[in-house]
Amino acid sequence: MWYSLGKKILKNRLAALLTLLVLTSIMGYYAAQVKLSYDFTRAVPTDNPKYVDYQNFLQKFGADGNTIVLGIESNSFFSKELFNKVSDLHKELKTVSGVTGVLSIPETVTLGTDSATGKLAPQKIFHHPYANQALLDSDRAVFESLPFYKTLLYNPETHAYLMGVSVNKDTINSKSRTRLVNDIVAKVTAFEKANQITIFQSGMPYIRTVMGNRIKEEMNIFLLASVLLSALTLFLFFRSISAVLMSLAVVLMGVVWSLGTIVLFGYKITLLTALIPILVVVIGIPNCIYFLNKYHTTYRELPDKNKALITMVGRMGIVTLFCNIAAAIGFAVFAFTKSALLKEFGLVAGINIMALFFISLLFIPAVLSYLPAPLPKHTRYLDNKFLEKVLVRIEKWTFKKANWVYGITAIVTIIAVLGIFRIKSEGFIVDDLPKKDKLYTDLKWFETQFQGLMPLEIIIDAKKSRGALKMETMLDIEEFSDYAKSKSEMARPLSIVEALKFANQGFYGGDSASYVLPLEIPASLSTALRSSNKNNGNSEFIKLISQFVDSNQQRTRISVNMKDIGSLKLPVLIADLEKKSASIFDSTKYHVTFTGSSVTFLEGSAFIIKGLKESIFWAFLLITLCMLYLFRSFKILVCSLIPNLIPLVITAGTMGWAGVSLKPSTVLVFSVALGIAIDVTIRFLINYKQELPHMNFKVAPTLVQTIRHTGISIIYTSLVLIAGFIIFCGSDFGGTFALGWLTSLTLVVGTLTNLVLLPVLINSFYSKGTVKK
Repeated sequence: MWYSLGKKILKNRLAALLTLLVLTSIMGYYAAQVKLSYDFTRAVPTDNPKYVDYQNFLQKFGADGNTIVLGIESNSFFSKELFNKVSDLHKELKTVSGVTGVLSIPETVTLGTDSATGKLAPQKIFHHPYANQALLDSDRAVFESLPFYKTLLYNPETHAYLMGVSVNKDTINSKSRTRLVNDIVAKVTAFEKANQITIFQSGMPYIRTVMGNRIKEEMNIFLLASVLLSALTLFLFFRSISAVLMSLAVVLMGVVWSLGTIVLFGYKITLLTALIPILVVVIGIPNCIYFLNKYHTTYRELPDKNKALITMVGRMGIVTLFCNIAAAIGFAVFAFTKSALLKEFGLVAGINIMALFFISLLFIPAVLSYLPAPLPKHTRYLDNKFLEKVLVRIEKWTFKKANWVYGITAIVTIIAVLGIFRIKSEGFIVDDLPKKDKLYTDLKWFETQFQGLMPLEIIIDAKKSRGALKMETMLDIEEFSDYAKSKSEMARPLSIVEALKFANQGFYGGDSASYVLPLEIPASLSTALRSSNKNNGNSEFIKLISQFVDSNQQRTRISVNMKDIGSLKLPVLIADLEKKSASIFDSTKYHVTFTGSSVTFLEGSAFIIKGLKESIFWAFLLITLCMLYLFRSFKILVCSLIPNLIPLVITAGTMGWAGVSLKPSTVLVFSVALGIAIDVTIRFLINYKQELPHMNFKVAPTLVQTIRHTGISIIYTSLVLIAGFIIFCGSDFGGTFALGWLTSLTLVVGTLTNLVLLPVLINSFYSKGTVKK
């Protein structure tokens, strides 16, 4: 069948190339329309309780975590020169398109009773620009008498000051977010240069934008460098520019098709689908090498180009098909998870890995048929004396050193298993950043000065209209807030209670002793509060407190900023807070929900890790069934599984010993590792199966022939892929760095287990020396 297919491809080679050209042009048209996704909650299934809670929160209160924070640490903040400049910065930031508000010390207000109306009204504290330091000092004294702003906008012990820049949620979740953040940073940078002072910058929108842009730019650079380095390695092996260009064309078509598929399915590029081009390189390069290697070896034996190409398709077509099927299964199983992020990745990866097979099958023989027959220099790599010695040594190990192979494998595997028990599954919001990176150090500065920036929202549902503003509710919120404030991981909670205290202080003439929750709300104060809604003036304070109660006053929120404590400690902290809230809020009267973008972000990371773990298990099971169908032999099945399990175990064990945590950026290594290892196994075993009849079904000579014929292509493929992946070790991001060295390690281990251990296993299982026909 495959030989006949090879003849048909050569007969219709022009039609095959034109078909690929047309299809690639169509996919290229769609690929040009690909867009990035900025939705960070899609990793969580829509029926997940935490996802549902977060969506309900957004519906009632709008987005959280939409504030970029700026920090200044200076003893001279309240000097008239610097204070005036900070005031100017406030005004300039408000002019940036996409900025919805700025909360800073120069624009803070106090509350006082309006003599004409008798209602509470916001009154500006500061009156900049200042020409007189004494006047600024007087206004500063008023500001510092207001406990509401303490630890919210300033830390009196360290002279640290904070400015919050609220950004439009639609803008920050679109491609315009880079422009928005860059505009804000430009204003800040100009301020720093003009005043010779450092401004710390952080906040969820800032962190996500900067990290996303860095990863995107770095991945593009490293992917290009990886492909170029792989191309250089290919050239050193094959000494043929046409072979290199042909291989790159296969990979490029695969990338274009994958991007086009994303658009055709109505998807956008996510954290995971952005890795599909890397998978295309991992699958596409071996396809090209194995086809070329079989073409060259056949041409040397039978110097007829057409017959060599037909033999190439006949022998390697089925091998490549099952290798790509196994790899496609390994990733397509993600499509059966509940996570939209994993579903999209699995579906696009599975489809395009199979598409890559058809691209390779049609393109490579058609192009080679138009090129001149290979010259001696193009096949010189087949006579590599060093590799020949290596393969001869492998033959000796197979037949004479089997016990050594088993012993070394057992020792290394045991050490790896011990390492597996050391693996931690932990993720952070700012995962993978170097500890000296400004993005990381600035976040830690805010955690030190203001107890963190990661948003946690606690929703108190009083179960009836206007129930959220009852005095009983206020007292319970105050008790819970006091408990939360005692936690070292959390900042002072902000809620309607703090607003009431602030209003009470204003009602009683600004006396700081009156910053307490009144036992009952005076009628005049209630009237003033009802009039102080978001439409009453342009005060940033009024806008702030109006966000803490929903429209019918049934639900109120407690907003807490906390440190980036990681996915291991966060559930423990929330469980403790939930326990405390259950003891304070009567469950018959209130329903308390813990949510926020930090919770959903870490929940998404945990779900991705869990989904990848489960998918790897199902992928391994399905690949096992595929191998059983392909070889119809339980012995061969066992022989094939062991060399695939060991690279995964060694990779996992190495992660444990090296202290690399399981997180979304590292767990994908196992899927890539499985795809690489199973690819080599299938190619070796199918070649072994094809050689058996020619060797009268004798195991020993068949193994020797398989090692010599397949070994060179396996080694060259591994070297090319290692060259492609090792480049990622130059990354500053921990996840990208881990992808580089862990995948390279897996390639080395997978090559060794399939070239050394697999022949030993086959020889041991068939100790009689022959296989039944």
